[in-house]
Amino acid sequence: MTEPGVTIDYAEVMRRLPHRYPFLLVDKAEAFVASTSITGIKNVTHNEPFFPGHFPIDPVMPGVLIVEAMAQTGALLMSKSLDVEVEGKVIMFMSIDGVRFRKPARPGDQLKMNVIVTKQRGDIFKFRGETFIDGKLAAEADFAAMVVTVDQPVTA
Repeated sequence: MTEPGVTIDYAEVMRRLPHRYPFLLVDKAEAFVASTSITGIKNVTHNEPFFPGHFPIDPVMPGVLIVEAMAQTGALLMSKSLDVEVEGKVIMFMSIDGVRFRKPARPGDQLKMNVIVTKQRGDIFKFRGETFIDGKLAAEADFAAMVVTVDQPVTA
């Protein structure tokens, strides 16, 4: 069951995150509450570029990419909460702690990444992320990110 909040469609994800194929790992988001929480959605397909090598006979999404998907979900929450312009700014992953993997992600799965803000100070956010597959906890982590000004604009 989805909690009340704002839905973020794919077009807005593309406007708010600088990531592109094959590294954009959030399709859309729901239950966005500014500076509080968000649920990112990633539909895992057999066409993902990592499956031929991880692993051809028994495809499993690499755990580091599940963590990256949670981080991108947190960046989306930050971008919309702070109304960060992608041009000239980037949201950088600062730290990660307490990562646990509970269930593998495979083709056909839908990742639901529940990310909550545990602390905010200016443009630095700390998060708790939990990823679910079919309602079961698949991964969890505590992480932090900050807004950084870049010398050159981030382009696609």
